[in-house]
Amino acid sequence: MNQTTHMTDTYFPAEVEQRWQQRWEEQGTNGFTRDELRRAERPFYNLMMFPYPSAEGLHVGNIYAFTGADIFGRYKRLRGFDVFEPIGFDAFGIHSENFALKQGIHPMELIPRNVERFTRQLRRVGLMYDWNHTVDTTQPEYYRWTQWIFLQLYKAGLAVKKEAPVNWCPSCNTVLSNEQVVGGECERCGTPVEQRVLSQWFFRITQYAGRLLDNLATLDWSETTKKAQENWIGRSEGAEIVFPVARGKASEDRHEPTQLHKQPHAIRVFTTRPDTLFGATYMVLAPEHPLVDQITTPEQRAAVDAYRERVAATDLVSRRIGEKEKTGVDTGARALNPINGEEIPVWIADYVLMEYGTGAIMAVPGHDERDFEFARKMGLTIRRVIAAAGEDADTPLDEAYTGEGTLVNSARFNGLDWRTAKSAITSQLSQTSSATRRTNYRLHDWCISRQRYWGPPIPILYCDECGTVPVPEDQLPVILPDIPDFKPDASGISPLARHEEWYITGCPQCGGQARRETDVSDTFLDSAWYFLRYPSAGDEKVPFDPEMTRRWLPVDSYIGGNEHAVLHLLYARFITMALKDMGHVDFEEPFARFRAHGLIIKDGSKMSKSRGNVVVPDDYIEEWGADTFRMYLMFLGPYQEGGDFRDAGITGPYNFLSRLWDSVLSAEERPLDAGIEQKLHATIQKVTEDAEALSYNTAIAALMEYLNAVRAGGRIPEREAVLPLVPLVAPFAPHLAEELWVRLGHKDSIFAAANWPGYDPAKAVADTVEFVVQVNGKLRARMPLARGIGEVEARDAALADPHVQRFLDGKPLRKAIFVPDRLVNLVV
Repeated sequence: MNQTTHMTDTYFPAEVEQRWQQRWEEQGTNGFTRDELRRAERPFYNLMMFPYPSAEGLHVGNIYAFTGADIFGRYKRLRGFDVFEPIGFDAFGIHSENFALKQGIHPMELIPRNVERFTRQLRRVGLMYDWNHTVDTTQPEYYRWTQWIFLQLYKAGLAVKKEAPVNWCPSCNTVLSNEQVVGGECERCGTPVEQRVLSQWFFRITQYAGRLLDNLATLDWSETTKKAQENWIGRSEGAEIVFPVARGKASEDRHEPTQLHKQPHAIRVFTTRPDTLFGATYMVLAPEHPLVDQITTPEQRAAVDAYRERVAATDLVSRRIGEKEKTGVDTGARALNPINGEEIPVWIADYVLMEYGTGAIMAVPGHDERDFEFARKMGLTIRRVIAAAGEDADTPLDEAYTGEGTLVNSARFNGLDWRTAKSAITSQLSQTSSATRRTNYRLHDWCISRQRYWGPPIPILYCDECGTVPVPEDQLPVILPDIPDFKPDASGISPLARHEEWYITGCPQCGGQARRETDVSDTFLDSAWYFLRYPSAGDEKVPFDPEMTRRWLPVDSYIGGNEHAVLHLLYARFITMALKDMGHVDFEEPFARFRAHGLIIKDGSKMSKSRGNVVVPDDYIEEWGADTFRMYLMFLGPYQEGGDFRDAGITGPYNFLSRLWDSVLSAEERPLDAGIEQKLHATIQKVTEDAEALSYNTAIAALMEYLNAVRAGGRIPEREAVLPLVPLVAPFAPHLAEELWVRLGHKDSIFAAANWPGYDPAKAVADTVEFVVQVNGKLRARMPLARGIGEVEARDAALADPHVQRFLDGKPLRKAIFVPDRLVNLVV
């Protein structure tokens, strides 16, 4: 393409951007061939979270996230790195299927159309994407390998099918993971979630809980993200204690305390506070606990059954939060406290969960807020066993005491510090096998079964002769069929189960009839490995080429939303660790650096269709140009915090780019002014440091301030003063930078080489500094003085200033307070 075609001296963003986007496409500026990927000398993998094409188009929040990541990638490229910046589409899953249902269009028709629209929008923003290595999770060439990963986990014993209570969305008609339930509601549609007991496929992520938690300390990630994962994994150090059932439906009336561990029915509890064992005045089982049926007395059977039925309609996450009013039922059974042989009642209550610990607790209402609230409501005994210094052991408690202290009402352990008592009591109980030291985790196994249509079929067969049979790898992918009746229903059965012609097949082991698994897998499995596929996209032989993977992974920089801290980011870490253990990759952490971007709001409110304040970027880009829009989004506020989108603010970045355009084209060849030279080096230093830190708003402010200095008083800028501005602005406004680069006489793309300008730290320091001059502590003047000026010289300069002299009013100077390079305070 002729570089000078239609070039004018007036800045027309649409014309410039169309020209450069076409040239990038024609010359493959942003992409790599497979050989180029293999030969990259300074590989830098710049990743951003790929979008769900589950709406009519990208909104401004998407563009904000992608632009910030793209700026960092372009900056690294200008520093000489071979930057690989791919993009794809997380197109399977409930988001996309629900949108198709809402539109009344089959997802096989609608989603490809959405992908095309998203692609056009992404290209228009000027993002540095390598379109040679894109992925679409709905394409068989992709989900073939998603199914392959499932099979590897199955072979390793990490994919298991089991019956368990799960969260059920009655609107989406599917299972939800705990991470997908927010405030008791489905995160996707807002419907209150119920609980069902279903046979589901789970990934045993709990086997990796310790590594997932310990590795967080080694990661260069946003602290908020690491903290969210740490809390979700939730490690607890404590003991598992055995409470024999003393009275109940199937228990004897009396037992000797020394033989408690030998009784036929025993309740095992995990506690982090064995020091409070003397304060355990009742026990609580999860309503789903298998012992409930065995120990409930006949007199309590009806009440227990009715309560369990009510609890079954409550979602697991609401129960985990435990902030609602406490409810429960006495089973009629009694257990023996192993430390003193005391009989205590056994209740069931919904604030105890089967999935955490052992599904049972020893309740210590004197020192646990939930237990205290429950005991108060149910009229159960509350006993103090920890007391702060000076507290009376027999004083009734008005609330649970959760502070530190020494043991009271605890027999021979009285007077021990609570920390010492934890170990002492555990040691005594371990002698009779009534206690074992344990480490527990809040994390639960990942339920990946979904009773929906729009997802990869789980590659499992069921044969009457052979049992559960994995689909042979050479028969992958198991293709998702195009069925007209894809809408889910409340039965809990996948739409694929309505199609016998699809699910009836042959068993690969015995040749007999087999039935396909009709659930599809969770969309978070699709996204748990997509970053591994990008460098090897298009390879039909392997999911990720070993040589390519070693060269490009782990990912150097990953930018995305913190809402995925305990979803995608945790799952991706687990899948990578599992693949490492199976020998498929040689690293166990996928993302060397992760930064969470902030949130864009509009006129002070979160964007939503109901408020009518959703910003669609297309119109803004059409009017102002992509470069202006990119720069405006980054100027709203700190990138990792977000900002408030206001229409009036976009004129500032547009005016800056227009002035930069004019300044470069009108610059003159003449020696660089000394003051401008200092400001130039200071600006390069500032923008460099801010780009590394993703502090884009302050980098842009520095560029604007510098250009104002260059043009101050109507001066025509020196060529040497404005030439470095072109690469400095290039990450933010790549089209304009490319155009100006060519007009400055260069032939190749500005991003084709390490064109980021350097700076001299010594020259970046100003020769003069601004001193604040006060009289009796009140600001009276500001004056430029030589950096490093002494106290006497600074004082004399302040005294000689005519404006300061008016406030001295001839009064004698009592003293001068001097702060080097900052302040002179004249006291009269």
